[in-house]
Amino acid sequence: MNRTIGLAHLSALHLSPPELVDAAAAAGFTSVGVRVHPATRGETQYPMAAGSFMSVQTIERLAVTGLVVRDVEVFTLDGNRGHKEWEPVLEASAALGASVLNVIGGDPDRARLTDSLAALVEDARRYGIRPSIEPISYQPLDSIPDAGMLVGQTGCGIMLDALHFVRAGGRIAELIALPAGAVTVIQLCDGPAETPALPIPHRMPLAQDVNGSARQIESRAKRLAPGEGVFPLREILAALPDAPVSVEAPDVRAVETGGTATHLKHLHTAAETLIG
Repeated sequence: MNRTIGLAHLSALHLSPPELVDAAAAAGFTSVGVRVHPATRGETQYPMAAGSFMSVQTIERLAVTGLVVRDVEVFTLDGNRGHKEWEPVLEASAALGASVLNVIGGDPDRARLTDSLAALVEDARRYGIRPSIEPISYQPLDSIPDAGMLVGQTGCGIMLDALHFVRAGGRIAELIALPAGAVTVIQLCDGPAETPALPIPHRMPLAQDVNGSARQIESRAKRLAPGEGVFPLREILAALPDAPVSVEAPDVRAVETGGTATHLKHLHTAAETLIG
């Protein structure tokens, strides 16, 4: 498959969505993922409601650059959120033309999580959007087999983050065993064999919270570009030959020292080399 390469917003979360589109296009990416809803408590939110000035700006930049929005993030199912909370997120996503909504399984009650996800999938169908659960190594839903069960039970998709797949002890055989078409996006990055001990950055984009957790610091502030670590990225791509690719490799320090354009071009070149 001749894969196109997208850019996840987390790779440059300090950029507003319209700025992200321009920067991604300049770096050579063909699609973007956009954050329209906060991932962490207290996080600053971009005003991306459907019809808002920033949403319209983003749509205009997409038209000029020829890029598309494949996925939007992020909605956490925590047991307390329902239709009233996710409907505006679906509307914002649809306005951008997104086909995938990134969902985090933050509810430890698996039966309730399943019911909530099924209801979200049903509501999202009207917008042409497929909610896709992302197994995250420090969330209650952290494994590919559990995500695969939810695909069968709810009709959701899976967003596969290479970092969390490795940190949760994922195996390539688990990917091969998934139903065809289950993985809607592969988020590419790289890293060392073990979670590194990293200092908390003095400034996190959008004031994201890392809670002093080594895994959260790595996830949100310091990942390696594809091909620069030991993750089995080629094996992941081979197991999922039809899944679109998005590069999710934030590096807060690299952006501060070398600039955003250099960082994003480096990520695109690294992904292109890996895939090629």
